Amino acid sequence: MSILTTLLTIFVALEFFYIMYLETFATDSKATGRVFKMDKKELERPSVSLLFKNQGIYNGLLGIGLLYGLFFSVASLEIIRGLLVYIILVALYGSITTDKKIIFTQGGLAILALISSFV
Repeated sequence: MSILTTLLTIFVALEFFYIMYLETFATDSKATGRVFKMDKKELERPSVSLLFKNQGIYNGLLGIGLLYGLFFSVASLEIIRGLLVYIILVALYGSITTDKKIIFTQGGLAILALISSFV
């Protein structure tokens, strides 16, 4: 695996750890409101907060899976490519259903990392 693929994959994992932080630990912060385009009052609703916290765990596990694939797995490239494809598909779905920019903001690094894994 190339250094470029390794670095891009680490950046994707860090991005998902940041999303996990926003969703799980800083659920009603200004940063979370800005990123998800929601006001603080909406983020403070118990049902929204609970949904965000659960979603944050999934995002954190994606980051862990990418790092596991990079540093601990024998089948590292297959694991990394599979997770990157999953991330890209979720970003594509998000860009279709909510904000068109999600394919670039959430999926951009993953797209670059996936492409670099074939070079």
